[in-house]
Parts: sequence; structure tokens; C-alpha cells
Amino acid sequence: MKNGKGPIISFRQKHKIHRIISFIICTAFILIAGCATVGHDFPVDLVNNIQIGKTTKEEIRNMFGEPWRIGLEDGRETWSYGQYQYAMFSEKDAKDLVVRFNDKAIVESYTFNTTNR
Repeated sequence: MKNGKGPIISFRQKHKIHRIISFIICTAFILIAGCATVGHDFPVDLVNNIQIGKTTKEEIRNMFGEPWRIGLEDGRETWSYGQYQYAMFSEKDAKDLVVRFNDKAIVESYTFNTTNR
């Protein structure tokens, strides 16, 4: 039917179009919401340069940048670097580095873990 101004869209057609648009928006939202990255990237290839008993806080900062988190473990300062990528339909990637310093700001120990093989 026409009213002289163009075709008239029936209620059923409007409802069908609205459902399709709603479905597309919901699907896009689910796909976008299903992916997230937490933390900060850091150069994994420099981890082997850390020397226990020798590397200083300043050298760690120069290698990896500002830590993502700073904390205490057994009264000793720790710096954490990490990046965690979560995805609904693909592999999840994670890497983290925790550096523990003695009271002279020298690396006492560190732990590095990654999901990349």
C-alpha cells in the first residue's frame, strides 16, 4: 500500500527489523565483552638479563618500565609486571614477572611465568 509519500511498513515488518537490529547489537556486544586485557606489556626477552644479587631497582625500571603493581612479601618490596589477555573464543595469554628486592634495592629473587610455549 502507498499513501502518496512512499511505502507503508507494516507492524510485523517493523518488529522483524527491530529484532534483527537488536540481535546484531547483542551479538556485537557479546563478542566485544568477551575480550579483555589486564596489566601492562613488558619485554619478555629481557628477563634473562636479571642477575640475582647484582641487578638494581633502577636497572629493573630501565629494562621493564614502571611496575604494574608494587607490594611486600616477607617484608621485602616486590615489583610486579604482568599482562593477561582473556578471550571468549580463542587462546588466553598471560605473562607475569615478580621481582623481589633486598633492603639495598638489589634483586634478591624473581619469578617469571608465561602461557606461551
